[in-house]
Amino acid sequence: MILTQGTRPEDLERGIRSVLAQEGVSLDIVVVGNGWEPVGLPAGVAGLALSENVGIPAGRNAGVPRVSGEYLFFLDDDAWLPDTDFLISCVRRVSEDPTIGLIQPRLDAPDGQPSPRRWIPRIRKGDPRHSSDIFSCLEAVIFMPRAVFDAAGGWAAPFFYAHEGIELAWRVWDEGYRARYEGDLRAHHPVVTPTRHAEYYRLNARNRVWLAKRNLPLPCALAYVGSWTGIQILRWWRTPAVLRAWFAGWREGWRVSPGGRRRLRWRTIWRMTRAGRPPVI
Repeated sequence: MILTQGTRPEDLERGIRSVLAQEGVSLDIVVVGNGWEPVGLPAGVAGLALSENVGIPAGRNAGVPRVSGEYLFFLDDDAWLPDTDFLISCVRRVSEDPTIGLIQPRLDAPDGQPSPRRWIPRIRKGDPRHSSDIFSCLEAVIFMPRAVFDAAGGWAAPFFYAHEGIELAWRVWDEGYRARYEGDLRAHHPVVTPTRHAEYYRLNARNRVWLAKRNLPLPCALAYVGSWTGIQILRWWRTPAVLRAWFAGWREGWRVSPGGRRRLRWRTIWRMTRAGRPPVI
């Protein structure tokens, strides 16, 4: 499933071609137009037009019922797969290890540019080619069994943008699976800054609070929001405008209910802690 607003037609075409080129798998592809009607799609690629931009996670969710198959693959319209065996490699890994419920590959910047460290979803970044369990994911390129996606409740539709990959990874763990960063699998993505979105700081803060309210027991929720509040103050205290926008979202997160509360089990929190990332940081 490829999500797009139709603003990057050349990138979208490249992404579609890279999926169509995959070998060893049967494909059922839908392009979801988030507030846009997909046109001029290749044969065998369906389009789904949403009348308005419903946000990134809700847009992805809308595409899921339109495709069949045992596995789901989510691709943003500015990402693409350079290797034709990417999808079959993912299928083999989850088949050989049924504890894997989500795979994020290594993302490489094109043309040999250095890739941002934030693309490695772990505290100790290390070698980007090193694989590990993860507790968040970069949502641009994600593979997972459909059964796990359904059990986890899909993407966090109310979030609109930011941190839906954290919640999905947490809920994968809560279903008894592991989310994995596979550093020897690769996808390409241009280097862009998340602050290009006008409401980045507000949604970043609001969704941190919503993550806690939707998923964490009260002691963990307070620790999680508190730790991130401290981090943002230390990071942006010299930039008052950023802090004002961030705290506007922080207050909105407490005032507004995100719905969809499904508290992580304590045994899940213990598993995550033993694996190196308790959900309080």
